[in-house]
Amino acid sequence: MNYQAAKQIIIDTERAGQRLDNFLISQLKGLPKSRIYRMIRGGEVRINGKRVKPTTRLQADDQVRIPPFKTEFTPQDPLPHQAIQGLEERIIYEDDALIVINKPAGLAVHGGSGIQAGLIERIRCLRPRAKTLELVHRLDKATSGCLLIAKKRSALRELHQLFGQQAIHKLYLAIVQGAWPVELTVIDHALRKNTLRSGERMVVLDAQGKAAMTQFAVLAQQPQASLIKIRPQTGRTHQIRVHTQSADHPIAGDEKYGEAAFNQRMAQLGCKHLCLHAYQLKFPLPGSGYEVTLRAPLPTHFTQLLTQLGLIYDCSTLTD
Repeated sequence: MNYQAAKQIIIDTERAGQRLDNFLISQLKGLPKSRIYRMIRGGEVRINGKRVKPTTRLQADDQVRIPPFKTEFTPQDPLPHQAIQGLEERIIYEDDALIVINKPAGLAVHGGSGIQAGLIERIRCLRPRAKTLELVHRLDKATSGCLLIAKKRSALRELHQLFGQQAIHKLYLAIVQGAWPVELTVIDHALRKNTLRSGERMVVLDAQGKAAMTQFAVLAQQPQASLIKIRPQTGRTHQIRVHTQSADHPIAGDEKYGEAAFNQRMAQLGCKHLCLHAYQLKFPLPGSGYEVTLRAPLPTHFTQLLTQLGLIYDCSTLTD
């Protein structure tokens, strides 16, 4: 257990405009987000001596008081070399404003809740001189593929604006159970987060939940399984996984929303991970506005299962 004393942080212009909760998550490494939100709501965190809400936007020269806390990990300790080994080769694109990396399946995007180092913590070790390295968006731990990381606060703000304007286009590939109906091109079902008695968090269909829309197209299919491309029009938690499940075509390897017998058959064919891959990002670069299309090569477990299933498709020929 590591004890961190109380401290005051003065906000610079690069941090101005960031939400308080996101700022604290980036500062308090190894501390669960639930504890951070309790600190804010309990008045332990103050800005210029005043109680604030998690959504409060920071301003230049604000003084943020961070209370003392204990954490299971020591953020300053460098990660072992094996924790960041191979990450450099996974970088698809990098400039002075951002990084796009091909996240491996099974790696959480950030630490906390017993995870010492997620992808963002490892990238910070890989780029120790970068003043700012923040996740622009998230992928499930089980999902692989394109992930955006901002290297400047200004780039983070611009990329968030682009997401809000739906100017960042995401394309996923998935292997799903059965023959996906060619005519099923859109699923438009609202979603709600739900916590089970066991404490496990699930997402369910609920007309009173948040709007969620996903577009689908079949690329290859067999009676046993299909390869589909997916364009989420909204960014809800577990949206693709729940929408495919709602159509009775869950994703191969999905232990949370999948079908056990199907997963077992896929495991016998060598499937060891969720077969959902964030294949492509298309967006204008911050600052220049030059539009790029970036792709993350399919992981080995995905391509091997395609071969085993006889789902033949040349993903390099995909068009928008």
